[in-house]
Amino acid sequence: MDKRLIIIDGNSIINRAFYALPDMTNSEGLHTNAVYGFTRMLFKIIDDYKPTHISVAFDKKAPTFRHKEYADYKAGRKKMPDELGQQLQPLKELLDTFNIHRMEMAGYEADDLIGTVAKMGEDNDFEVYIVTGDKDAIQLASNKTTTLITKKGVGEVEEYNYDSVVERYEMTPTQFIDLKGLMGDKSDNIPGVPGIGEKTGIKLIKEFSSIENIIENIDQLKGSVKKKIEENKEQAIFSKKLATIIRDVPIEISLDELSYGDYDKKAVIEEFKKFGFTTLIKQVLAMDDVEGESTVEEKSELKISHLDNVLEFKKEVEKTNKLFIKTVSKVGNILEQNLMYVFLSADGENIYYINDEELELIKDIISNEEIKKIGYNLKDDYLAFKPYNIEINNMFFDIAIGEYLIDSKSSTSYECSDIAMKYLTKKIKSQEELLGKGAKAKKFSDLSLEELSTYFGEILNTVYNVYPMMEKTFKDMDMEYLFYDVEMPLVEVLGSMEYCGMAVDKNQLNELGNKFKEIISNLEEEIFSLAGEKFNINSPKQLGVILFEKLELPVIKKTKTGYSTSADVLEKLRDKHEIIDKITEYRQIVKLNSTYVEGLLGIINPISGRIHSSFNQTITTTGRISSTEPNLQNIPVKTEMGREIRKVFIADEHSKLVDADYSQVELRVLAHMSGDKHMIEAFQNDIDIHSKTASQIFGVDVNDVSSKQRSEAKAINFGIVYGKTDFGLSQDLNIPVPQAKAYIESYFANYDKIKVFMDDAIKNATDNGYALTIFNRRRYIPEINSSNFMVRNQGKRFAMNAPIQGSAADIIKIAMVNVFTRLKDENLKSRLILQVHDELIVEAVEEELDQVCNIVKEEMESAVNLQVHLDVDLNVGDSWFETK
Repeated sequence: MDKRLIIIDGNSIINRAFYALPDMTNSEGLHTNAVYGFTRMLFKIIDDYKPTHISVAFDKKAPTFRHKEYADYKAGRKKMPDELGQQLQPLKELLDTFNIHRMEMAGYEADDLIGTVAKMGEDNDFEVYIVTGDKDAIQLASNKTTTLITKKGVGEVEEYNYDSVVERYEMTPTQFIDLKGLMGDKSDNIPGVPGIGEKTGIKLIKEFSSIENIIENIDQLKGSVKKKIEENKEQAIFSKKLATIIRDVPIEISLDELSYGDYDKKAVIEEFKKFGFTTLIKQVLAMDDVEGESTVEEKSELKISHLDNVLEFKKEVEKTNKLFIKTVSKVGNILEQNLMYVFLSADGENIYYINDEELELIKDIISNEEIKKIGYNLKDDYLAFKPYNIEINNMFFDIAIGEYLIDSKSSTSYECSDIAMKYLTKKIKSQEELLGKGAKAKKFSDLSLEELSTYFGEILNTVYNVYPMMEKTFKDMDMEYLFYDVEMPLVEVLGSMEYCGMAVDKNQLNELGNKFKEIISNLEEEIFSLAGEKFNINSPKQLGVILFEKLELPVIKKTKTGYSTSADVLEKLRDKHEIIDKITEYRQIVKLNSTYVEGLLGIINPISGRIHSSFNQTITTTGRISSTEPNLQNIPVKTEMGREIRKVFIADEHSKLVDADYSQVELRVLAHMSGDKHMIEAFQNDIDIHSKTASQIFGVDVNDVSSKQRSEAKAINFGIVYGKTDFGLSQDLNIPVPQAKAYIESYFANYDKIKVFMDDAIKNATDNGYALTIFNRRRYIPEINSSNFMVRNQGKRFAMNAPIQGSAADIIKIAMVNVFTRLKDENLKSRLILQVHDELIVEAVEEELDQVCNIVKEEMESAVNLQVHLDVDLNVGDSWFETK
């Protein structure tokens, strides 16, 4: 094989990677986007150019000879962001693990080391490639050296060798030094000749070849160019010297040290695991094998067969009381029997399957409450069995939920292939790799039994091997209660809620749609009348022209394509013209109609006549449950028209909706966690907390608090919970910043322990990289150590809010589990059907109504033992609207 040397400008590439990729962090809060981007580029270069030798050059912090000769060299450059700076050493350590040579030397820049080693390579008949984002390195291009300049971040490169440089620029690579000497360089603060730009510089170099020749033939120059060169001769020569890459740095290395290919795959993979680079682990596996035995398992030798001896299998399961299970379903209505196969295992190695017609054979072990069911995305399995009247009891461990709890801010997904790679260094197919994506994606029903067996067999094997590791992690992180008693029981609760769905009055929905269309039509006419012409209200471009050119309203913000007409811009223009309120209302009604009328009409289940939303347990970083298709947690309640939507969600025949809402749960959590006696006393004595706060801040008796003062105190109470600044509060209350600051200071003076709690929350998150809830749920907050003031402040707000909001999320989950369990244990027909933030809705059969109301109130109020009691507002109605 030809000798091929790759030299990488480490600082240049990591810098470009940092700015090209969005922020990423690992579970310990270390920023990783620059290391990730650098490594991806490294792999691409290795794959494209097949080097035999590699070196990476870095700058040292010490001044170079250029700084000593010219004190202002590179002066004015922005300081490296801390988020980037903290990634340099981890990158160097990763290169060491890869056994890739790296070099840096006091007094010289990385460019000089690159130039010197490139020359050594040329002298020893190497094919040399230099990888950098700095075009200064074009001067090093030759017949033996190709300079690769990165573009589009670090994803692509442009090649420059001697011939291509001459062809492209009509000058030699070394003449680039003369050009820079004339033009100067703002980024390096090289002065050059003032007034000489690229066009003139290239013309002079093409005519006279070098700066020295220009100066020797200065009489041939004319006009201002002659004057500029004449007045800055020495500066031009000095600038050229500064721009010249040194190629004889006294660095003591042998090219043999740069040999690439002998590294420990296992050690590299362990480093990638620390970084959270699951996808890069797959790339390491795909690269050429290196010396030494690989510890990475590419494929398991699993035994997958039809379950013939059911009795023997049941005995094996009953020995351990563990069943590893995964169902495969075809796409279809949630209420219909769509199950194709069930894959089962007792030991993770011997995998068995049965088809949908053989479910009776295993029904008893599926519903056996003594046998622990262990799997991946168990809610899918719960829903698959439901239409067959099979309950999957004792869902003990789900590795997707486990991974979410361990790292809710993961830079990877909770895809089983990623979990397998992270914990087992095992390469298995992802669902996307199996089925494809987009319009051409296959369905499970399109695949052969063999393909399905291999894929789901690997999933069960992964589950078997991973869950003991996660169990240990939960113990180490003190999260066993949160996982086993809250999150895992919640799987059945959410599955049941999805299967039950929520009844919808289709006629009411159609009436509401007609009402919205009429309002939209009237608003259009009013807007056109105020504008003086018809136009497309939904077009930001056309709306911008009407508002800012025709009506001459003040321009608040511009975009690349014209004027911004965003909601915040319209809010600032409200008092400037009556058309603004009409446009805002128009947008609200259009969204309500498209999202909630047309949207809901399209997803009413044809069998049940109900809406079956999906509830997601592994989405939010706070621990809150989210819902999709439709998002029932996002139905607007602040506007009258928005509240109208709730009228279409109704109780089934002979039933009522019981709606129970925690009263000020986050403030009660704050009182408990802070231990503030004033706030605790207020709640214990059933004093309205907002009136209490108002009386203290405004210095009035609690009985004399006005509605305006209470409203402002409420904004302050919740503002504190969400880490609002004085500026943020001033915006909310439309008051001057100093006044908002005074309010906050008064608040903390009265609730002094809350101030201590907030300060401690910030300190703990800064020290640990995460915040904790009452139940030890972790939210990682890398933002809190950012060098960017805005990002760091955002991190502080997260740190103050996460323990409170996360604890409130945990409490509602505990309540859900307890309410669901009571309804089930007491053999009631009533069902928990919806959770929205701090609110639970049960569809109660009329004859069970009183019992249900008692159960819901009891279980919600006793969900957790705090220093203050939990209070629940409970209402009953025929529709969701009536319960509010």
